[in-house]
Amino acid sequence: MAVGNKPKESLTPVHLFSHGSTMMLGEESASATYWEKCGDEALAHGIEHVVMMPQKGAHWATSTPRTILIAANPSPGKSPVAFVDPAKYKPYKLVPDLSFIPTIQSHLSLAGIPSQLDPTFDWIHDTYLVLVRMFPRGCPPTTVISMNALFDPYMHVAAGAALRPLRTQRTLFIGSGGSVHNLFRNVWGPMLRYRDNFAQPTPPEPWALDFRQEVIDTFCAGYEGTPKELPYGREIRSACGVGGPLLRRKATSLMKHPKYRDAHATDDHFMATMFVAGLCGNKEDIGTKGILGAEDWELTNMCNSQFTLGSWDD
Repeated sequence: MAVGNKPKESLTPVHLFSHGSTMMLGEESASATYWEKCGDEALAHGIEHVVMMPQKGAHWATSTPRTILIAANPSPGKSPVAFVDPAKYKPYKLVPDLSFIPTIQSHLSLAGIPSQLDPTFDWIHDTYLVLVRMFPRGCPPTTVISMNALFDPYMHVAAGAALRPLRTQRTLFIGSGGSVHNLFRNVWGPMLRYRDNFAQPTPPEPWALDFRQEVIDTFCAGYEGTPKELPYGREIRSACGVGGPLLRRKATSLMKHPKYRDAHATDDHFMATMFVAGLCGNKEDIGTKGILGAEDWELTNMCNSQFTLGSWDD
């Protein structure tokens, strides 16, 4: 009988995407290019399921403690978006992965997290915006799960941890939210007057830059190079592991940062960060490295950072 450590299971990478404004669906950007790259890699590695926790607190959530909703509409529609030609998203057919829902529910249940099905929910831009860009040739089977409207960071970390074993079953997890996403402090004039969401008449304000840096330091600790190089096509890669229990503590502590409420007027866009921290926060995730693959600034103060934890080669 062989004696030794059990071989480490192969885990799919996890994406933490900032979906930005609805204009990100209609305009070309570094983020859109990176999303498609990630989608192509997932398909090349035979991904069978996609599970997304998007920002939907203002539109779709439950206030029942420690409970999650799961979208179960067999033919979901798409909530319309502003400032985007409908031809860019209306023909895209969404494919809900209804047969995978019992598997998700069983894992949540084992962790003491109840779930409820919502058979009438139509998907919102924070979901299909990313899917259209990631998989332009067709939507893979996808399950959308809600956040909880009480915005307990530890509960959302626990939800991610509960579903982590599915990373060994050709399941791609995507958290869709925002690194810096305070709609009240955006500069809307250029988009409203000229349909230019990427206009930067002034630099981002210090509070936005400060909190953006804290998020990068959490998911790309000890990165090689300088963030100033990123707009010119350079990825930021962590020089050391960022996964494991420490990631859970660092991610949840971001909500206590002095600049957090400046960067996030409401908590809904940051719960996906907690979910991803749970997905990559197991002891076995120690050593997992992070990548900031792309970044765009919109509306002066909205930072759309695109992170990936782990890789297909791990």
